[in-house]
Amino acid sequence: MKLNRRKFLKVCGAGGAALASRRHSAEAAPRQPDPGQAYGCLVDTTLCVGCRKCEQVCNQQHSLPAPEASFEELTVLENERRMNETTYTVVNKYYPKNIGTLTWRQRPTFVKFQCMHCNDPSCVSACIVGALTKQDNGAVIYDAEKCIGCRYCMVACPFQVPAYEYGEALAPQVRKCTFCFEYIQNGGLPACAQVCPREVMTFGKKAELLDLARWKMKNNPGKYVDHIYGEHEVGGTSWLYLASEPFESIGFPKLGAKAPPRLTEAIQHGLFQYFAAPIGLYAILGGIMWFTGFLNDKENDTDAGTSDKGDIQ
Repeated sequence: MKLNRRKFLKVCGAGGAALASRRHSAEAAPRQPDPGQAYGCLVDTTLCVGCRKCEQVCNQQHSLPAPEASFEELTVLENERRMNETTYTVVNKYYPKNIGTLTWRQRPTFVKFQCMHCNDPSCVSACIVGALTKQDNGAVIYDAEKCIGCRYCMVACPFQVPAYEYGEALAPQVRKCTFCFEYIQNGGLPACAQVCPREVMTFGKKAELLDLARWKMKNNPGKYVDHIYGEHEVGGTSWLYLASEPFESIGFPKLGAKAPPRLTEAIQHGLFQYFAAPIGLYAILGGIMWFTGFLNDKENDTDAGTSDKGDIQ
């Protein structure tokens, strides 16, 4: 079908009107669960001894492949590790650091890492098919049947948590900590919190966990840095941490308080408010079509003039 300038502009106008009618619904941000009523875990890193029991029970709970080194092998802690498609949680070991004459601690710090289950998850915002969703109880869960393998969630996550099964040729999935969603839903605890012999993790409502963290900091002056990691980072997370030294020195990224989805959506809404960007694009495309059509008309006129002169001769 030949598309002339008039038909093109008519189609653009109809598309712009349809999009403009949906502007208000597009601007509405998705409802987020009340973070104070959602569940979370408070991790007191000063209590952890690096026994790796949390890694072992997580592996068993999710039927993950056994690691190359057994969970009793503690030498693996000498190298910093990351979560992957076969390991949903890892414990890392950080040795004392001297800053001038100041020593932050006298013994190594052990830190458990897993998906942080953000209050306003970047992975959920980035997923174009709704394979990742934030639940009212705080968990961010994954539906493999909806996933198309775009891996946008991996790019979006500020903690670089989601991992992809590159070795699975037929039905690869995105893998990460599930927060033992089924346990929580039925009134239970995450497997790692159940098994910890030192009670490093305290599970409960996030508002109560924040109160507990502040109580610990107030009643143990000098033991903790004045910061609860996860209270404000990227809009808040379901996993909260206490530590005896700056978090940047024990593997935590330094992040702002604004949730990334709110930043990106603000930019999108600014660009597409009143559909200025699409209308501008249509105007540019229409101008290009008009200009190229004008040149074609001039060329045709020139060819016709040349042909007429040839006939006269």
